[in-house]
Amino acid sequence: MFRITATQAILPLAILTAILLPGFGTTSSQAQAATSGFERTVSAANGEIVYFNAWGGDDKINAYIAWAGKTLKERHNISLVHVKLNDTSAAVSRILAEKAAGRNTGGSVDLLWVNGENFAAMKRNDLLQSEDWVSKLPSWQFTDSNELPAIRLDFAEPTDGRESPWGRAQLVFAHDSAVTLKPPRTAKDLGDYIQANPGRFTFPQPPDFVGLSFLKQVLLEVVTDTDPLYAPADESDFEAVTAPLWAWLDAARPNLWRGGKAYPINYPMLRQLLADGEIDIAMAFNPADASAAIERGELPGSVRTYIHDGGTLANVHFLAIPFNANAPDAARVVADFMLSPEAQIRKADARIWGDPTVLSMARLTAADKAAFDALPRGVATLSEADLGKTLAEPHPSWMGAIEAAWKARYAAGN
Repeated sequence: MFRITATQAILPLAILTAILLPGFGTTSSQAQAATSGFERTVSAANGEIVYFNAWGGDDKINAYIAWAGKTLKERHNISLVHVKLNDTSAAVSRILAEKAAGRNTGGSVDLLWVNGENFAAMKRNDLLQSEDWVSKLPSWQFTDSNELPAIRLDFAEPTDGRESPWGRAQLVFAHDSAVTLKPPRTAKDLGDYIQANPGRFTFPQPPDFVGLSFLKQVLLEVVTDTDPLYAPADESDFEAVTAPLWAWLDAARPNLWRGGKAYPINYPMLRQLLADGEIDIAMAFNPADASAAIERGELPGSVRTYIHDGGTLANVHFLAIPFNANAPDAARVVADFMLSPEAQIRKADARIWGDPTVLSMARLTAADKAAFDALPRGVATLSEADLGKTLAEPHPSWMGAIEAAWKARYAAGN
């Protein structure tokens, strides 16, 4: 998905996956050994508590995690505790501090919702489980890395089987079609729109993920050469590469909502501003977010979504287990359940969450495929064809560099 889709790096599949997928030669005894291995993991997970550190800023996502916790308790006697985060980097910093203090077991985080720079930081600092545990999950058989290479890459960083894919995301914009008849579909046109409509546009404040993603979206559109963005930021002339972004923001800022002196803290707050009629355009990293909000009565039924003409950022998000997790076996059981067709079907339902699946329809049973096909798409959700134009995420190092530069220029009333 992703500039041309993601980088085409394909890693070997595990034994369990091999026996269950056509075209791989593995003996039944190997498959039984792999299956019994995970059965031992399930047995060891009985009665464990999994502290799942995940963003807690959206009620529908919190409700979904609560459902998963209830199901895991009933089936496996695992207690899933949702530690609600405002910023994933806070959990990464906590794990790093535990490593520095020599806390190599009994860590405070068992499972982490992560991607991008946070995953890269964990990998760089050896904060992850050291083995490829993901391809040993029974539910991995329902994925296809040839079809979706991004399940083996995270912002161009190979996952090496150390984080399990959980969902897909793409930046989409939302507008009330009864109010804004023709929304801008390029960064240039958006800049012109902001100037012509003072106070009617804003974005979540960095370090919010959607806010930073919007800045990367603009950067990708306004630079003449995107190649430096796919290499580490410190290998490029950062100031020269990002100069067009700051020029765009400098021109836009005086005409942003509240004069660019305040920003919503996340995309649910941005969505509320759209619902209240304070702004004309919202954004989310979930193509079904607006449809789900309409279903819940949080947005008017006339809201529709769109992407920019040249495409928008798209990626996969993951679940990772820290190196010192207190309940690693139970965390693997949770990750396997989250990747299962049952959990992915529920998550893809716009009435519940609307997070696109990472599973391959070709790898599912007829019943599970039919269940996906039967899901309501939602009145505001674009078709797969309409979402077809995507932009690859820049190298994860650009995330932190852009955040720091934005704060230096614009935060705290600068």
